[in-house]
Amino acid sequence: MDAHQKGQETMTVRRTSETIADTLVAEIRAGALAVGEALPTERELCERFEASRPTVREALAQMQLRGYANAGAGKRPRAAKPSLQGVLSSAADHIREVLGGPESGAHLEQMRQFIETGAAREAALRADNLQISKLRVALERNFDAIGTAEFASTDIAFHREIVSVVGNPVILALHDMFVSAMIAHRPASADPERYDQNSYEEHREIYQAILNNDVMAATEVMDRHLSRSYRARLSAPQSAHGGIRQGAEP
Repeated sequence: MDAHQKGQETMTVRRTSETIADTLVAEIRAGALAVGEALPTERELCERFEASRPTVREALAQMQLRGYANAGAGKRPRAAKPSLQGVLSSAADHIREVLGGPESGAHLEQMRQFIETGAAREAALRADNLQISKLRVALERNFDAIGTAEFASTDIAFHREIVSVVGNPVILALHDMFVSAMIAHRPASADPERYDQNSYEEHREIYQAILNNDVMAATEVMDRHLSRSYRARLSAPQSAHGGIRQGAEP
């Protein structure tokens, strides 16, 4: 079989698998297949659609990707309906694959900055006493972790408490899915303890602005904090005199 014939065969399998997936999805939407009900076996699907097992498996994989099938290890897939959490999780898996690129990483940092500056503004406007108390606890834990391996996780927790004030599950889900991965992909700081100290002091300023209901200060400090934090992790440009790249000073 030459390359052209292989390509035609692949296209045929893809079209057939899409037809199978679309048919089963339509049955789930119509209620003919109840959510939670086991899907027909591969053998039954092969007979029904006069298709090969690889084609049927491709169709089931498409359904799972679209959120219409749940598959456990060693178990038959069950009918499902897409959820917001499932859609976001699927998107997150694909986006995390491109985190290594500098441009994509910068775009995600920009998304985080947009979300969190808005969250700081909302927190300064309407955080209640319980939310302020939780933010204060997160800040204290962040202080205790300065210079340790736990600083990054307490950093994330502090920012998460601010985003939580907004009360939007979509925004919080996006924050949870990407921030940990973004921080994990950042290069190490040349002076970790100094970096932690600077970050903590900015966290303290953000907390104080929220406590004082100072909307302008909360927004400006958060924006400055995230910009500085990202730029501090960038490597210095290569020297024309043969110098080795060093991490930028925080």
